[in-house]
Amino acid sequence: MSFRLLFLGPPGAGKGTQAQLLASNHQLLHLSTGDLLRAEVKAASPLGLEAEAVMNRGELVSDALVLAIVRSRLSNHEGGWLLDGFPRNLPQAEALDQLLTELNQPLHKVLLMELNDDELVERLLARGRADDNETVIRHRLQVYREQTAPLIDYYQARGQLHAVPSTGSIETVGRAVEEALKAA
Repeated sequence: MSFRLLFLGPPGAGKGTQAQLLASNHQLLHLSTGDLLRAEVKAASPLGLEAEAVMNRGELVSDALVLAIVRSRLSNHEGGWLLDGFPRNLPQAEALDQLLTELNQPLHKVLLMELNDDELVERLLARGRADDNETVIRHRLQVYREQTAPLIDYYQARGQLHAVPSTGSIETVGRAVEEALKAA
């Protein structure tokens, strides 16, 4: 089966790592909005400079911009895909639903990567990105709880949410992700 998946969870919970592994193992298109935005920043495009300023404050880039990126990547894609880092709030989820209906690419499952805040901060500091310091990280976790966490209820009510504990090795978490895919 060719999956169409979302990865949810706080920054540092392993979404990107697990999404890369899953995409490779199941031949899925991996759309990481964070990676796409960082590529714009690296290119120093006008969009990248705007995105960099927003990300350095620990804030989220506009819904319209992210949705446009997703639309462009999915509009001519056949087969499975996974979204990592989008949607981040209810308006984005609703806009994504509309987009997926237009594209006739319904969402199959939402995997929620779960990890406690102390481990999240430790992981994020260890990766050494310029936009990762403890103050920015704690702000991003607060933004996540305020804006993204309501998506848990949204997708759970639709019967699409599958929680995945993100504690342990990459391999251990990967096995938990594969089990969540097999779940009804």
